[in-house]
Amino acid sequence: MHSGPTAVVTTPPSSSLRVVAAALLALFFSGFASVAAAQDFGSPPSGEIPILFNDHTVYAKPDVLTRNRVLAALVKDGHLYVPLRSMFEEMGATVSASPDGKTITAVKPGVNVSVTLDKAEVVINGESRPLDVPPMLYKSVMLVPVRVLSEALGAYVQWVQSRNVVVVRYVPPQPVPAPTAAPTAAPTPVPTAAPTLAPLIPTPSPSVEPAPRSFPGYAQAAISKVNNYNEFSAGDFCESYLVNVAYTFDDSKFAIKFDYRADQYLTSNMFGDVFGNRYTRFTTIDGGTAFAPVFMARQSSLDVRLEYKIANPRIYAGVGYLHADNSYGYPQLNAAGFGLEKLLDLKPGINLYGSAFYYPSASGSYTVTSAASVNAGRVFQQQYGIVKYDLGLALVFARFPVYLFGGYAGDKYFASQNAPIGQAHDGPYVGIGVKL
Repeated sequence: MHSGPTAVVTTPPSSSLRVVAAALLALFFSGFASVAAAQDFGSPPSGEIPILFNDHTVYAKPDVLTRNRVLAALVKDGHLYVPLRSMFEEMGATVSASPDGKTITAVKPGVNVSVTLDKAEVVINGESRPLDVPPMLYKSVMLVPVRVLSEALGAYVQWVQSRNVVVVRYVPPQPVPAPTAAPTAAPTPVPTAAPTLAPLIPTPSPSVEPAPRSFPGYAQAAISKVNNYNEFSAGDFCESYLVNVAYTFDDSKFAIKFDYRADQYLTSNMFGDVFGNRYTRFTTIDGGTAFAPVFMARQSSLDVRLEYKIANPRIYAGVGYLHADNSYGYPQLNAAGFGLEKLLDLKPGINLYGSAFYYPSASGSYTVTSAASVNAGRVFQQQYGIVKYDLGLALVFARFPVYLFGGYAGDKYFASQNAPIGQAHDGPYVGIGVKL
């Protein structure tokens, strides 16, 4: 089991490089503190972490820092991965791929490193060494566990949670100068043997702290008391509840969203007779006027949306399919539509979200069954244009899977063919959600 992403620090083999390594470790934290305080690492894509290389290069969003580096480090299943090609080229290696693209080889003087996609080993100068996890492909880029950097080239890797950044330090080996001939020294007395020194206490490796987990999806539910306008109600309050489920596929930039809304209300537009009976007066589908006893009306809508990320953080354009239903015998409506959506980031703190989808032709058929009607047996095609919208804020907790949210949501039905009048159901809501 892993408590956080793994990072490995190794020491180069030669005595001169050990001196360099000791110096690097002595300067590691003081150097990083001064640079990190002065730089803004930006906001890389969801699930990715910026890489600070030798205090001068950050691999993050290219509109934050240049060098055209988009992919940063990645945390997955408790392991820390880095882009192999960009990191090795930064360290002076020449990188090539096999014809099938599954094996990547990096070469520089004295070092030959090879890894294969989905194979849990690294071959260094012909020697095979096992890896805890195999290299993987992410956004068409080969990612390797950080251990490959440290074991192959002697780099030092540190995950700094307080800055949410991965620090990589690497100093190329320097050639050892040939020793110069020492002058002949006069004989000296044999010195008294010095006492044996206790072995030095090894410097502990920097601790590795867990990265915040990235959540690809969520499910949430809310209740609301909203205004309702249609042929049965002239703005009276309506009890509603909303359920949303969303899941993002960051590897392909796609997301799927289910959005359900249900409204329940007592019909109004009341008319009383001399006997004290109450009726609802309403306009019928065929253009007439009718009366019905006051009743509890229910209607709902469900739309399924397939969305594609067009911007960060989690901003999507998509298409949807809507189905609307009711309890009072009017036609069920079906429609295809399109819209924009800002999904929850699920980062600790206050998160903004919202959506607007338009279904231009929601339609269904209705057959008049009343024998007393002049339109008995006639089939009417009913049609509306429907807009569903939502805007809200969520309070997300760092160490708790449940979050709170609230906002304003509604739908508007624009009367078209054989639709009595338009409809609107909108108002504020509050609810709770769960990270997935």
